Amino acid sequence: MYGIVDIGSNTIRLSVYRVQENGFKLMFHKKSMAGLMGYIDEMRRMSEKGIVKAVSVLNDFKKILDNIDVKEVYMFATAALRNINNSGHAMHEICRLTGFDIELIPGDQEAVYDYIGATRHIRVPNKGIILDIGGGSTELVFYSGSEIKKSLSIPWGSLNCYSTYVEKLFPAKCEIKKIQTVIKEELSNIDAPEDEYQIVCGVGGTIRAACKLNNDFFSMPSSNRQIEVVNISNIIKILREGNRETLHTILKIVPDRIHTIIPGMTILKTITKYFDTKSILVSEHGLREGYLYQKLVSNGVISEKTQ
Repeated sequence: MYGIVDIGSNTIRLSVYRVQENGFKLMFHKKSMAGLMGYIDEMRRMSEKGIVKAVSVLNDFKKILDNIDVKEVYMFATAALRNINNSGHAMHEICRLTGFDIELIPGDQEAVYDYIGATRHIRVPNKGIILDIGGGSTELVFYSGSEIKKSLSIPWGSLNCYSTYVEKLFPAKCEIKKIQTVIKEELSNIDAPEDEYQIVCGVGGTIRAACKLNNDFFSMPSSNRQIEVVNISNIIKILREGNRETLHTILKIVPDRIHTIIPGMTILKTITKYFDTKSILVSEHGLREGYLYQKLVSNGVISEKTQ
């Protein structure tokens, strides 16, 4: 078995996979809502408290891994450590205090792993966008056939949009407009390949949470993995009411995203509107699976043709 530890801006996740003849299967999963983005100051430096928080979670994971027959553990960090000004110091201290080695993944490479993980799990349209809205960044891959045309990362996600623009638990209308504006500005500067993107394939926690809300609000089966874009605005409108019933719904379906789900869905709405997307296909696999696949292929554990 192989372990993956994903240090993100909002969550730190441990996933353990067993290699099988047809690839690999998730055997165990644990996450901690560490909220590392909340420990970054106005100078874009992670505080010592943030480093201690990361170390505490990772050492807890280490105790779990010590009791599992894991052949190797791969650990990587994304925007939580990538987009800060003391990244080197934070990485050094976390590694020193946990004994783990951490690979810092560039944003465009993170997007590629998203693509690999998603396209190996579900059948995607012949051309389109792979979209991953994280806590501290958003990754996009534009592809056609089996070829990546462009992969990139923008430095805004659900958590740092919340921290930067939202004063209370739920964003006001003017705060939502601020989030929409900053995302539109980023999109206008990426020089995306000109094409039609009617279907977007979404990966990651924010989009999976949006799918759960979509299924609940529109009486879809829990197995449904498609969101009609027109539903996104309606969900945001309902959530923004902030009444007791709405609060209960969020706590029932996506309790760990109570403060970030509306900013995250606002990013989703803005991107899909920008590219005139009609529906979102949701994949359960993404970054971690794409990363593990590439590691296992490069180490000769599985064949690149393995599906």
